[in-house]
Amino acid sequence: MSAIIPSNIVMSGIRPTGMVHLGNYFGAIRNYVKMQDEFECYFMVADLHSLTTHPETAELKRNVRRVLAENIACGLDPNKATFYCQSHVYETGELYLYLNMLAYKGELEKTVTFKDKARQHPENINAGLLTYPVLQTADIIMHRASLVPVGKDQEQHLEMARNFVVRFNHRYGEIFPEPRAFNYNQELIKVPGLDGSGKMSKSENNMSTLYFADDNDTIKKKVMKALTDGGPTEMNSKKPDYIENIFALMKLVCKEEVIEKFESDFNNCTIRYGDLKKQLAEDMINFITPVREKTNDILANDAYLIEVMEKGAHKARESARKTMDLVRNAMGLNYF
Repeated sequence: MSAIIPSNIVMSGIRPTGMVHLGNYFGAIRNYVKMQDEFECYFMVADLHSLTTHPETAELKRNVRRVLAENIACGLDPNKATFYCQSHVYETGELYLYLNMLAYKGELEKTVTFKDKARQHPENINAGLLTYPVLQTADIIMHRASLVPVGKDQEQHLEMARNFVVRFNHRYGEIFPEPRAFNYNQELIKVPGLDGSGKMSKSENNMSTLYFADDNDTIKKKVMKALTDGGPTEMNSKKPDYIENIFALMKLVCKEEVIEKFESDFNNCTIRYGDLKKQLAEDMINFITPVREKTNDILANDAYLIEVMEKGAHKARESARKTMDLVRNAMGLNYF
């Protein structure tokens, strides 16, 4: 075990693939906004990671700007947190190289995400895809972070990051704290899709996912198409999963009295799902519209976005330089 005292530094990455949706906000961004007031935070747009499965870069610049704008519109403050692009921190590549010497082919091939991506993209099983967890580790420990807000799907990668840290510290000296998952000791909220199955996702059916870029008509259209049925026939019936999903969405954006009214209607077998979905659509529009409008304002201000990226790059590289000085000294790579 590492003898390094855990830091109060938070680090998380955001992939610039697709638009930010309701699941991203309630599953991650809302926590980031809270964390930036309580911890030293580094939030990174993972543009290099996206190259493992999206090697064409024509859309990358636009996607990076959108993810920056949408996260800021959701409440992430570049003056509180260090909000930067992965590719702007050149030291990451150096640390990634050193950590690759401590990673083994067999363990990398066993990662669930590698096997999934290799199955999805059999024509593009590249070395970057295989060593994805190593680059992810470099991103985290570059700022000597201990706290990593991740979901269940990233727990294996975080365990591997701890293994790489232990190996480095054992071989070269106690430099890095071991990273651990951190979400205020709460289960991350999984926002259900509108099609009655799964969760909102960038990679699933677009009609089942509500994006912050959606206009009001699109939001209404998507909500009104949500899966329902003819309603309960017995009082106080158990809700089917797809109906429970709609109520879960209501709990995110509707007032308590509205939810109580439709809960009562369901229990009394008088619920009108058309009315319920109209109410949900209206409340979703009221929730999403201010974020969409602020995002569009930010996207229209290119000078501001450049300023955000430059400020984030400066702060992130300052932290990275300090870390890499420690790393090179520990490894004996200081020849003059």
